[in-house]
Amino acid sequence: MSEEVVARTVCGSQSERSEIIFPADANALGNLFGGRLMQYIDLVGAMAASRHARAVTVTASMDHLDFVAPVHVGDLLILKASVNRAFKTSMEVGVKAMVEDVRRNRLRHVSSAYLTYVAMDMTGQKLVVPQVIPETEHQKRRYEDAGRRREMRAGETLRKKEMRALLSEEWHI
Repeated sequence: MSEEVVARTVCGSQSERSEIIFPADANALGNLFGGRLMQYIDLVGAMAASRHARAVTVTASMDHLDFVAPVHVGDLLILKASVNRAFKTSMEVGVKAMVEDVRRNRLRHVSSAYLTYVAMDMTGQKLVVPQVIPETEHQKRRYEDAGRRREMRAGETLRKKEMRALLSEEWHI
């Protein structure tokens, strides 16, 4: 990070993406493929992370992805992303996906996810990212929740690392 900025507000990097769902995006039942929704979630999350870091970001993890309701062919999908909290070189971004009923002017929640992004320079080295300044009560709650989720992720990462160390070379057979 070349600038002297050490913190940024949540609203300064919030991102939104809209998609109309076409048959090529759907399964045999006419519902959006889960993997395609994950792609859209990752893209809008990366936009928010890159705006916050003012750098290229890479996806480190996607967790707590909830598919709440199906998205159908013809639906207008709206995805919104916010940086919940920044750590040293990583950021947790929350993404909410909704379907807009344009005739009734209503939104229906269809999915939510938390993703972790790492800021990188053009040589692939990690960059220190600005901290997050939560301003609203909602942003403050998300900020605190992100700290708890980070602790849980760290514990799970350690557990998986220890488990992999115990596996023999033939574990995949």
